[in-house]
Amino acid sequence: MKKRCQWANTNELEKEYHDNEWGIPVYDDNKLFELLVLESMQAGLSWSTILAKRESMRFAFDDFNYMIIKDYNEAKKETLLNDSGIIRNKLKVNATISNAKAFIIIQEEYKSFSNYIWGFTNNEVLVNHWENIEDVPASTELSDKISKDLKKRGFKFLGTTTIYAYLQAIGIVDDHMEYCFKKEKTL
Repeated sequence: MKKRCQWANTNELEKEYHDNEWGIPVYDDNKLFELLVLESMQAGLSWSTILAKRESMRFAFDDFNYMIIKDYNEAKKETLLNDSGIIRNKLKVNATISNAKAFIIIQEEYKSFSNYIWGFTNNEVLVNHWENIEDVPASTELSDKISKDLKKRGFKFLGTTTIYAYLQAIGIVDDHMEYCFKKEKTL
């Protein structure tokens, strides 16, 4: 039996996400935006809830296409808020739309969002060596810095804790436990 990070043993969706996505470096802007939306939607909820609604959200939010989302109007917002398959929080839906606009502005400035976000670590993965899940911080100086910069650029629902989870998700931070089969062992 595979030993996984403790958080990923609750259900099959978590196991699949952990084994095939979490912590693997992401450079594709479309995927980076999707994970940004999912992490912002997660605020105050369990990750398990987000994973369970992910496919419905993918459909409702036009495959997380920021070029479409940036133009959502009141009618589309109303449709989203009436969709029981997604997170129906008006502030989070509005944040997704404004974040799409801010995401595009960063792309224009940095040629890609990937260049922007990976630039904070000079394209390096930060590898931590945790033995216990209790030792993993909720935020760091890096997540504080990125969160502040994103807020300055108009992003919403992306506080430092959410950004730290995002950095883990997109592989900038490797927080797989030392006992996890996904942890790269380097000598």
